[in-house]
Amino acid sequence: MKEKKKIESQESKVESQETIEETQEMQEEATPSVEELEARIAELEDKNLRMMAEFDNYRRRTNKEKLELMATAGERIFTDMLPLVDDFERAMEAISHQPSDVSQLGEGVNLIYQKFLAFLAANDVHPIETEGVDFNTDEHEAVTTFAAGEDQKGKVIDCTQKGYKLGDKVIRFAKVVVGE
Repeated sequence: MKEKKKIESQESKVESQETIEETQEMQEEATPSVEELEARIAELEDKNLRMMAEFDNYRRRTNKEKLELMATAGERIFTDMLPLVDDFERAMEAISHQPSDVSQLGEGVNLIYQKFLAFLAANDVHPIETEGVDFNTDEHEAVTTFAAGEDQKGKVIDCTQKGYKLGDKVIRFAKVVVGE
């Protein structure tokens, strides 16, 4: 019996030794070598460097496109304004040649003014309403107040300078006199 136990013990030791060897082999296979890890690190660093360079190029390209867009965005507006400059030049030339015909001069200036207002409207620039409206700090700038009676309290009485909106954004506040 002792021999049987001794044999079983030896077999158990052999099996344990085989299991330990198998486990060590599996660990060696699962654990990459230092060279493999260094190669993987170098690969990842290279990818990271390339991604950073690509992003930097993208950022530069988009900034350049934005600058170009901003530089040329106003071009259309200025191109559309050139006929107005031409009209003013013709009006000034007419004034220098015919100073006695004031009614035609006034008519010409009025036409240029109407053309300019149409140009502003075409570019979504509209005057801010001021006559008889309640004072609104989002659109109006109070220059002064004026005693105007109870019915005019908090209302715009007079406009000293027109204000304008580009779409819904105020680009110049209307300067007004407010009743108190």
